[in-house]
Amino acid sequence: MPARRGCARSTPHLAKKDPALQTLLTSGDICATDADTIIVNLFAGVTAPAGATGAVDARLGGQISKVARLGDLSGRANQVLTLYPGPELTADRVVVVGLGDAAKFSAEAAAEAAAAGVAAAAKAGSKRAAIVAFGAGVGGLSPAAAAEATILGARLAVYRFDKYKTIRADDDSDPELATVELVEFDAASLDELAKGMAAGNAIADGVILARNLQNSPPNDMTPGAIAEAARQMSESEGLDCSTMDQDQMRAAGMGSLLAVAQGSEQPPHLITMIYEPDQAAAGTLAVVGKGVSFDTGGISIKPSARMEDMKFDMSGAAATIGTMLAVARLKPALKVVGIVPTVENMPSGRALRPSDVVTASNGKTVEIVSTDAEGRMILADALCHAQTFEPDAIVDMATLTGAVVIALGHFATGMMVTSPELADRLSRAGDKVNERVWELPLWDEYEENIKAKTGDLDNTGGRAAGSINGGMFLKHFAGQYPFAHLDIAGTAYEGKKTPLWQGGGKGVGVRLITQLVRDWPGPLAGDATTAQ
Repeated sequence: MPARRGCARSTPHLAKKDPALQTLLTSGDICATDADTIIVNLFAGVTAPAGATGAVDARLGGQISKVARLGDLSGRANQVLTLYPGPELTADRVVVVGLGDAAKFSAEAAAEAAAAGVAAAAKAGSKRAAIVAFGAGVGGLSPAAAAEATILGARLAVYRFDKYKTIRADDDSDPELATVELVEFDAASLDELAKGMAAGNAIADGVILARNLQNSPPNDMTPGAIAEAARQMSESEGLDCSTMDQDQMRAAGMGSLLAVAQGSEQPPHLITMIYEPDQAAAGTLAVVGKGVSFDTGGISIKPSARMEDMKFDMSGAAATIGTMLAVARLKPALKVVGIVPTVENMPSGRALRPSDVVTASNGKTVEIVSTDAEGRMILADALCHAQTFEPDAIVDMATLTGAVVIALGHFATGMMVTSPELADRLSRAGDKVNERVWELPLWDEYEENIKAKTGDLDNTGGRAAGSINGGMFLKHFAGQYPFAHLDIAGTAYEGKKTPLWQGGGKGVGVRLITQLVRDWPGPLAGDATTAQ
């Protein structure tokens, strides 16, 4: 940030309407803001701040420098210190947030730090907070990247899912933070900051939509409700959206998907959302998201302990719908097709049985060993449907196996992929947004695990290599197209809390796939390893 010169009144430049949090971009000096809270930052080890932090420090008579020298403010990542100015500032409080080690700084670090600062302001009862673009200047981020990270962090910091709450906690009586104002002194940077803000809001909207879908109870978030959410989002964002019903799926031979749905009173849906770029497309990516609105396990019923978490078995669907929203707003050059098969897996007199054999739309037969391995069955027909778009690659997201949690815990998504280049692109995208992936092999030797006694494919493959068995099964339905299976069972709704996520559905996959789309350089080199 350039040094602050004078204290001219800030002037509005850009506004973004949002029912939960309004974000503004203003030009001027942050010390002249009308906000009740000012949020600035400090790298670790810095005792003489510059830029906006230095300007605020000067107004405070060197208070920030003093606490930094004394060690009360080390600048470690996401550390928060609140100061209370006198008449030298109109703001009621100044929140200083640590950015951590400058050598390790990244856009993700900026987003987390901004989230920590905004969360502190909201908890203190702030109604309007002014913040600088975290990471611009000394942090090395471009103005657009810094603004994107800051706004994304601000939006996710105050996310809460309270639609069904009628009784408020004693400490939750204050009105929510209404406005976050991004303040920039250098008017020449405003256009780039505005672009970054728009991107940050687009991605935040996608993540928040995914989280809202995930967190909704399954009596409301039925397969039909998921389809309606996709339709409403598509209509709002100008996407093509179509839904196949049972009769259409039956005519298309989707016996694998329909078999899972037959035990429920809720009819299944196969949703297709299409983003077409204005210019000639740089290629086509198909994204498929598992949408089991609630998974009892079917006849192979699950234990009752934590069965309530099975409302999250549609997290892949939620991430796909959220991704399509973000993509529609960002308008990349890549065509993106989002496909969501959605069902409810229930036991009943009509339900699928272990030892049943069903036929998928590519003609392969699936022998049911466990009705609780239903996700791969609905994905099978959805992947066949994805092939009709002749994509450059197909990526699915699914809460598929508990085995991936044992293997990788809650920090990494399991990735099984047929194209080394697609694996590299996903890994790079995941590293950028801290939705990291870790590759598990799809070696030919694992094919023996999924050979069935009666049909072509066993829908489980046994306990050993459980996550890989799921990937091997799905590979049979992706055809010759480069294919990646992302098992998000460990990352969709559990893990260590961060400034960007405080519990419930995470919206994992939205940022990963959106980044993949934004960075897509062109066609994949070489051919995928195809299923036999």
